[in-house]
Amino acid sequence: MAFGHIPNRRAALSEDIWLEPYRAALQRRVEAVRRQERRLTGGTRSLADIASGHEHFGLHRDGEGWVFREWAPNAEAVCLLSEGTGWNDGRLCLERRGHGQWEGRFPLSCFGHGERYRLRLRWPGGQGDRIPAYARRVVQDPHTGIFNAQVWSPPEPYRWQHAAPPPPTTPLIYESHVGMAMEEPRVGTYDAYREQVLPRVVRAGYNTIQLMAVQEHPYYGSFGYHVSSYFAASSRFGTPEELKALIDAAHGLGLRVVIDLVHSHAVRNETEGLARFDGTACQYFHDGERGAHPAWGSCCFDYGKPEVLHFLLSNCRFWLDEYRVDGFRFDGVTSMLYHHHGLGKAFTRYDDYFGGDVDDDAVAYLALANRVIHAVSPGATTIAEDVSGLPGLAAPCDEGGLGFDYRLAMGVTDMWFRMLDLPDESWPLATIWHELTNRRRDERTISYVECHDQAIVGGQTLIFRLLRTAMYDAMHLDSRSLEVDRGIALHKIIRLLTATTAGHGYLTFMGNEFGHPEWVDFPRPGNQWSLHYARRQWSLRDATDLRYRGLAEFDAAMLGMLDASGMLWRGRPQRLVVNDQDRVVAFERAGWFVIVNLHPTQSWTDYGIDVLPGRYVQVLDTDETRFGGFGRLEPGRSYVTDRRLVGREWHHRLRLYLPARCAVVLRRDGTEDASGR
Repeated sequence: MAFGHIPNRRAALSEDIWLEPYRAALQRRVEAVRRQERRLTGGTRSLADIASGHEHFGLHRDGEGWVFREWAPNAEAVCLLSEGTGWNDGRLCLERRGHGQWEGRFPLSCFGHGERYRLRLRWPGGQGDRIPAYARRVVQDPHTGIFNAQVWSPPEPYRWQHAAPPPPTTPLIYESHVGMAMEEPRVGTYDAYREQVLPRVVRAGYNTIQLMAVQEHPYYGSFGYHVSSYFAASSRFGTPEELKALIDAAHGLGLRVVIDLVHSHAVRNETEGLARFDGTACQYFHDGERGAHPAWGSCCFDYGKPEVLHFLLSNCRFWLDEYRVDGFRFDGVTSMLYHHHGLGKAFTRYDDYFGGDVDDDAVAYLALANRVIHAVSPGATTIAEDVSGLPGLAAPCDEGGLGFDYRLAMGVTDMWFRMLDLPDESWPLATIWHELTNRRRDERTISYVECHDQAIVGGQTLIFRLLRTAMYDAMHLDSRSLEVDRGIALHKIIRLLTATTAGHGYLTFMGNEFGHPEWVDFPRPGNQWSLHYARRQWSLRDATDLRYRGLAEFDAAMLGMLDASGMLWRGRPQRLVVNDQDRVVAFERAGWFVIVNLHPTQSWTDYGIDVLPGRYVQVLDTDETRFGGFGRLEPGRSYVTDRRLVGREWHHRLRLYLPARCAVVLRRDGTEDASGR
């Protein structure tokens, strides 16, 4: 039996023999991306240079005055309205230029910092007010609810203090929402997150924060998914400088910052968004039924139109240039990739990933977006949220891939929540092992037990599914509840199994690491506009007399072990035991050993596992009292293998005491740590 370091090598897409019948299709994909790139660049400029529409369109200081440009090919007249003109539409008119562009040049006195403005467009048969497509700040009047663009030209530009940390070998991602990050029932701010939450993220052991809902969106309860202004950071959380200060402070603490980028669809609001911007439905979006998302009530971009590609690619570059973000989680990639948006589709064969159902223009756009991002910021991280399993999603573009750095392992969380429909003594361990380790060799993945999707209203978090109503009255250390004991034990085991088998990274949603109770529900008419569930109760994690603290302490210890071992990048999980009768799962990874006893009542004495000879040291135990366990194992205990003759071969065996519903991590003495010592 072989153990030890097995390189976690990223295979080439060509090594997948099941793709052999589709080699021609993959090559056509490569050629389609190249054609689209040549179409945009003309073969004379780089794609990264082309992705600079934000420097051309919108409102900019230009010498001793202002210049404003907008793309509105169907418009017959375009004017700027502002507070300074009394919202008069006849004083600041634009002139038509070529290719559907409009331009106006105005004296410096026409606009002042903080002044609100908007556009009025006239088109054949109608007119409408619009927020400029490239507006960098959009604000909502607290009394009328009306949105307007806002001139943002502070006297002094933000002065960055810290360089971004390099990409970690093991991304440990803390998915966050600034607005709901406060304990008080109020909308949180960039400043409050910077001051109060960033230190918690560092102490918890994460190295990356993923900010949701940063792009401006008119409806708070959309969780930032129905974007209206793609170049504006949501003003409900603060100013652009305050967001920059948050990112800068994160960098100073050694944290990288990625944001959720929603290029899969857009809000259908007309005044606030891009819908019918110039009076037509097909300026930015597909016309007819194809332009309307059947499930999300939103508009679908036309990824084949050069002007739309210019807009979206520029949006990628803007956030890298202006806010120095370290990358993006691309939301709703499955919806982009297929004409059917993945709705009601079970992806069971490779044919599902090729052919008429695939939106080739969207595939090309995603590949080009990754090229732009990595050209502008070589250390940037891109993560794809795709449930379909498209081959090549996180493979290099020159192999026919789309170029993402990571894919979210969405099947893992789906598997765990399916398991919760069964008694844990009936969980099929082979199925669990398969799903935890089933990933493509040509791409890197990030695993998670739950993200915000499981927390939002209509869903249930892992801890809520495990404890149900017992979480309301039995989480005190003095309480006695078999249901809570079971739930706390499984919460830790599920997280440990997910993190230690992960392909290359691990993610959690803000608060779930300590079992934050209940769901997330944003203010809406149905809850009388309450903020009660749109917050994080950090006091529960901090309380010394509640069991949430133990879950948080375990999560931090688990991440510390992952960081110290380097197991996620040094090797692949090697199965040792998957025994449904004993309810035991054991595996080795780069010289570290994870052994789990999922039996609800049976503790095993001298449980034998074949390993390499030597001494093994216990480095983590889910049953430690500081983690809310019962302390049935001695901390730091070491084990020495014995041996027995089987046929003509000597087998070396660990003999362990495995308490019921408990997991341990052992390190073989002499195993190199993450620094190579």
